[in-house]
Amino acid sequence: MNPERATPKEWVGLAVLVLTVLMMSMDTTVLYFALPFLSASLEPSAPQQLWIVDIYAFMLAGLLITMGTLGDHIGRRRLLMIGALVFGASSFAAAYAGSAELLILARAVLGMSGAVLAPSTLALIRNMFRDPTQRRTAIAVWTAGLSGGAALGPIVSGLLLEHFWWGSVFLINIPVTVLILVLGPMLLPEHRDPRPGRFDFLGAALSLGAILPVVYGIKELADDGFAWKYAAVTAAGVAVGVLFVWRQRAAPSPLIDLALFRDRGFSASIGVNLVALFAMVGFLLFATQWLQLVHGLSPLEAGLWTLPAPLAVAVTTTVAAILAKTVRPGYIIGAGMVIASGGFAVLTQLRADSSLALAVLGASVMSAGVGMAIPLTADLIVSAAPPERVGAAAALPETSNQLGGALGVAILGSIGAAVYTRDVDDATAGLPPEAAEAAEGSLGGATEVAQHLPAGAGRSLLGAAEEAFTEGMTIAAA
Repeated sequence: MNPERATPKEWVGLAVLVLTVLMMSMDTTVLYFALPFLSASLEPSAPQQLWIVDIYAFMLAGLLITMGTLGDHIGRRRLLMIGALVFGASSFAAAYAGSAELLILARAVLGMSGAVLAPSTLALIRNMFRDPTQRRTAIAVWTAGLSGGAALGPIVSGLLLEHFWWGSVFLINIPVTVLILVLGPMLLPEHRDPRPGRFDFLGAALSLGAILPVVYGIKELADDGFAWKYAAVTAAGVAVGVLFVWRQRAAPSPLIDLALFRDRGFSASIGVNLVALFAMVGFLLFATQWLQLVHGLSPLEAGLWTLPAPLAVAVTTTVAAILAKTVRPGYIIGAGMVIASGGFAVLTQLRADSSLALAVLGASVMSAGVGMAIPLTADLIVSAAPPERVGAAAALPETSNQLGGALGVAILGSIGAAVYTRDVDDATAGLPPEAAEAAEGSLGGATEVAQHLPAGAGRSLLGAAEEAFTEGMTIAAA
């Protein structure tokens, strides 16, 4: 038997790792339906509502690199078990939070523990599957779990809320964490750097101080439009990022070995991740609103209509792993990007009265292309690092995903909003200033204004707003 090839134990262990990232990624979207219910119970202010939703992703993005490196120091399985335990405990705390402040705190701790889970699981895959073909297959399955969790979050949330109170969307994590804590020590090996050196606490602080302001600032610019205070926050994050790079060059035991970026495959893979998530997440910002506001679907119905996209990812990640046995990964990644571009080309043909089938086709083709690329880029990234230092490298795919998604929401969202405001302008002529401002601000605002107008005028405004929104979406897709 080839000692490099994984045994059945490793493949069963992979199921534990996929279950872990499925749970982690579900929590990024599980509040989509629960927010109105918990708002009625806890009565948070508008800023508190935003923090309840956003703090998880902020902490996740900010701590990925630090937690990946920490796994190299103390052991990846050990850190994974700690992360799962904290994730389960903070899920319980979130479910029974008696105030908005406690829920925000619980969500922050959830994000911190989530930042442990993603790099630990990918690093363990790198150590468990030494054979390149098997490793690509394992990473393909891991990628499908990561994307599938985000898609399942709103659907699972909607189903639970039909029968239980809002806290149930967090309690679903507890049996999963129990399984991880029981099966993990039996199925997952321990790996760590035998000579890790001193942990770079200054680098960890600079990493958090760079990524957190950038993600926060970009998101606020996308939500509220340009404001100097958010631009300043983003610029401050970039400045701290420069200091972080300087620190990594000077530190005796850096969080990230910058020499890895000299590998063209490594650097190109991070760039592909960034661009792919920029486009995909940026477009999904429009797609969910288009399904609900233009086609009148309920949130649960909209979630079900989006399911073909992650299913396409699950299929093409597997196809990519099979093709990589005989085809150079770079060619497959390039083909995936071409296919994704074809999906965006389909989406540029959407109109307000287009069928849902056309939208699903375009989104599925786009997702299929991205699904071909992402597992291979992740494999190239973790394979470039030596096994003892793979924890930090394993954090980079998800970090680039988070930054790419934030940039996509901000830039494509701004383009779509500008097109919408330009195209709906004629339809708001003659409206009172406040009503015109609301209608020009968003499709949701136009829908609200139309409900208070005479029937004919309301239909005219709503039709123009739907066409303007769709035009903004298709231009962003182009």
